[in-house]
Amino acid sequence: MQEELDAIRTRAEADIDAAEDLDTLEQLRVAYLGKKGALTSLLKQVGQLEPEARKEAGQAVNAAKEAVQQRLEARREELARVALDRRLEAERVDVSLPGRDAEVGNLHPVTRMLERIEDLFVAMGFEVDQGPEIEDAFHNFEALNIPEDHPARMMHDTFYFDDHWLLRTHTSPVQIRVMAEREPPLRTIAPGRVFRCDSDVTHTPMFHQVEGFVVDEGVTFAHLKGLMKDFLQRLFERDDLPVRFRPSYFPFTEPSAEVDIGCVLCEGTGCRVCKHTGWLEVLGAGLIHPNVFGYVGVDAERYSGLAFGMGVERLTMLRYGVDDLRLFFENDVRFLAQFQKGA
Repeated sequence: MQEELDAIRTRAEADIDAAEDLDTLEQLRVAYLGKKGALTSLLKQVGQLEPEARKEAGQAVNAAKEAVQQRLEARREELARVALDRRLEAERVDVSLPGRDAEVGNLHPVTRMLERIEDLFVAMGFEVDQGPEIEDAFHNFEALNIPEDHPARMMHDTFYFDDHWLLRTHTSPVQIRVMAEREPPLRTIAPGRVFRCDSDVTHTPMFHQVEGFVVDEGVTFAHLKGLMKDFLQRLFERDDLPVRFRPSYFPFTEPSAEVDIGCVLCEGTGCRVCKHTGWLEVLGAGLIHPNVFGYVGVDAERYSGLAFGMGVERLTMLRYGVDDLRLFFENDVRFLAQFQKGA
């Protein structure tokens, strides 16, 4: 038995010393010290020896097991140390290298424009109100004097959930809610997302709009013209910016007008963007229709009002010289990084 024990111990120590990883080492532990291991099996044979030989044989086998166990622990520590050294080397940081600048994010250009518009109107005494994006047909259409047969209510323009609920097509329903809940005088803007079935280089199914209105005694079209001219010149930071009003039609205003500015890209000389007219359409406006007052219980004999609405993406494109609306929604970091703070 002693010869067999010496052979097993010698082989075990050699195998342990040759082990290259902890998994192999665990397999060796099981092979030599496990329940069916070579040394464990040898220890079981001690009981078959003569009584006078058992004690000596048992001590020899236990001594061999202890030696193998110690060899295993020593090799385990060595392999763990080697693995740690390798990981530290792989993760080593050269502290002598120059530091990396942390990139600072920027606000999206549409967000920047929304904040700019809000700041300008708040400075002129306007409040900012919000409304639901999922709207009912009454607030989105009926109360704004848009009859059931109006083209704006057609399925190809509006995202309907059913006959009653839809994604709002403009932020004008906020005007209805504010006028129904509060007493004049009112001076409010309503920025937010709106939704229409449209998609090309100048239209997207979701875009941002700012609706604004004033309700008070004696509000006239002259007030509307002065307000719009002041706002647009402040927005584009040009006191000499030409502003003109063209007759138009909106169901919820009467009279109505389209508001144009002199092309900020070609300075009015004519270019592709302004279609060589020297003018750019930027918003719609008008005096609030008396029928709208009737839906919300405002006395049209005592009060009058003005309203206006603008597409934020349109104004953002003009301010930053962007020629494709889809760039705002592609989330290309190279594009967005151009809009630094203060731009």
